Amino acid sequence: MTWTDRVPAFTSLGPGDRTALEELAVMDLPRGAIVFRPGDSVQGYALVLSGRIDVSLTGATGREIMLYSVAPGQSCIQTTLGLLAGDDYSAEAVASVETELVLVPRALFLSLVDRSGAFRALVFAAFADRMQTMMQLLEKVAFQKVETRLAERLLALSSEEDNIRITHADLAGQVGSAREVVSRRLESWARSGWVSVGRGTITVQDRAALSALANDGL
Repeated sequence: MTWTDRVPAFTSLGPGDRTALEELAVMDLPRGAIVFRPGDSVQGYALVLSGRIDVSLTGATGREIMLYSVAPGQSCIQTTLGLLAGDDYSAEAVASVETELVLVPRALFLSLVDRSGAFRALVFAAFADRMQTMMQLLEKVAFQKVETRLAERLLALSSEEDNIRITHADLAGQVGSAREVVSRRLESWARSGWVSVGRGTITVQDRAALSALANDGL
């Protein structure tokens, strides 16, 4: 079994194209590894096999917001645009958990997009899905209360690990708010027994309460 067998969409690729991809090595990234930074040139198309990569943008004021996460089967808008348009990265990507990925070099990526309808369909279907995610992010930041976004994010993170290992600053970036605002909300929820807050960790204690709050903006 090769790594291409772990990508269901690759079953429709021609044998020659799959062979070219199978020669690429699988990269193991530890939690916290930097995948790219603003100003870096795009070297290739990243295919995430396991784990998750968080892509965030930092403004001139130093305030950070998480744009999206790349999980298996998903794509990175920054990477796709960079490969097709030649732009450098403007955001930062970090492996939020241990992650396996394969980097398809620029030349091979462009060659496959040009000659393989199946690969082209995979790339643009993933790109369209990611654009939809970005539109949902804009809608949430513009119209949802920060409490709703924070509750929704905590529920999502707690589905991956019981004790969420994250700083208030990082969590604020993920929900598009300021660290002070997030800290005040967490302190209030801790007093209500909805969460418990430790040094660098948050544990959800009352999922029903947070779910009700997360659904408040729907």
